[in-house]
Order: sequence, then structure tokens, then C-alpha cells
Amino acid sequence: MAEIYEKWVAAHGVMIVTPVYWGQAPGGLKLMMDRMVCADGGNPDPTSTSGKDPEKAKKIELDGWSYPRHLAGRVYGVVTHGDVSGAQDVREALSEWLSWNGLIDAGSEACIDRYIGYWQPYATSHDMLDDDGAVSDEVRNVARAISEAVSELRAGRLSVPDAKLTPPRMK
Repeated sequence: MAEIYEKWVAAHGVMIVTPVYWGQAPGGLKLMMDRMVCADGGNPDPTSTSGKDPEKAKKIELDGWSYPRHLAGRVYGVVTHGDVSGAQDVREALSEWLSWNGLIDAGSEACIDRYIGYWQPYATSHDMLDDDGAVSDEVRNVARAISEAVSELRAGRLSVPDAKLTPPRMK
């Protein structure tokens, strides 16, 4: 997980492309999200708590922890795809999680959900994905939107209307 977190920290933009399994995000993706708790105001420095000493962690938090959003300011896009249901729900959940962590969505073309092989046999679903050129083009557009948003962000031209607001609740 430490290697994955380092990649998130180094990134200017993030793109999550995932299938939907039984209306949910795949287990590996969900585990990664759960383990990135430090991105949501957690303490990224294990030395301050001697590893995972809960009493030390509680003291740090109760002494006035600011709950910093460590990944805030990065740009994101999301692509979810399924064959019968849940693609929109998973896209919305991922977008909400990323936004909650302070990431910026790259625009209306950067977060999409699609059904591929809708109600068709599992045996042919990969063929249907390979044959759906429009979906491939849409995924490329998500990547293009992220790239453009990152360029604008780095040049100081990306408008983030709520960037200067102070949240009334720290957590």
C-alpha cells in the first residue's frame, strides 16, 4: 500500500477505470480506498504514533488535529462499466469519495458509466467490449479531459470555485 500511496501523492491527475461486480466496486479497489484513510485527514507519519499505537494516535487527534486532505488539488476522472446494473452507482460513489478527499473532477466528460453487452452472455462480454469503439473513444476522452485539466491547474487557469472556502467542520 505504501507504494500505491506514493504514486497517488506524486500524481497530478488520477483516472480510475473499473468494472462493476454485482453492483459494487471490485474488492481490490475497495480495499485500496479503505487503506487510504490517511488521505482523508489521517496521519501519514507512522513514526509519530510508534507505528500503530492507538493511544498516541488519539492524543494527536484530540490535541487539535486539522484533518488535512493530503490528496487535495489533484484532478480525477472515473470510468465504470458493467453488463446489467450498478455502473452509475459505482461511478457516483467513486466520484463522491474522490471529491470528499479534495480532488477536482476534470469535467462532465471525465466521469462516465457505461453498460457493455447489456444482458448478453458472459462468454461474449469481452468481445463486445473490444468491438465497442465508441466506449474506447469515450475512455480516451476521459484521459484527455484529465490531461487538459491538469495543464490548466498547473498553469493556474483551472477554476475551482470553492477552493477558498473554509469548511465549517474539520471532519
